[in-house]
Amino acid sequence: MSANEDQEMELEALRSIYEGDESFRELSPVSFQYRIGENGDPKAFLIEISWTETYPQTPPIISMNAFFNNTISSAVKQSILAKLQEAVEVNLGTAMTYTLFEYAKDNKEQFMENHQPVNSTIPISSIISVETPNTAPSSKKKEKKEHLSKAQKRKLADKTDHKGELPRGWNWVDVVKHLSKTGSKDDE
Repeated sequence: MSANEDQEMELEALRSIYEGDESFRELSPVSFQYRIGENGDPKAFLIEISWTETYPQTPPIISMNAFFNNTISSAVKQSILAKLQEAVEVNLGTAMTYTLFEYAKDNKEQFMENHQPVNSTIPISSIISVETPNTAPSSKKKEKKEHLSKAQKRKLADKTDHKGELPRGWNWVDVVKHLSKTGSKDDE
């Protein structure tokens, strides 16, 4: 069978296996996400698998760069990806997306045993405003971090796509205000 036929068969199988599973997301016919762990579980993580043109004869691209994983340290992510890569090598040449997702589910506790949540939340104000460089010499004082409530964090996460980027046009109100101010000067 050709790679495309294998991919079509695996795509049908994945759709039927994960039908109704809220943890599974088909981003495109060759790219899938699966949340390992329940919503609200501090040790939950998201795996994204993308097929190459010649998959399953060549390894798929496995990523943990989703915004959902922003509290997981890069060392833990690298460890998980290394273990998944070992599973890829064992299954090379066969349909393995389901196998990789199930392997991650079965070994979640082992994968996350060294997990210490990393607070990488960015306050909304620093995303929207342009920061001015601090010309004063830096003092030894620790700057207080703005802590967001759960609702504020959820609202911030809802504004971004699955990769943590703001959607196109998120600041259209600011743009319209700016244009209306600059447009009135031109009319004079």
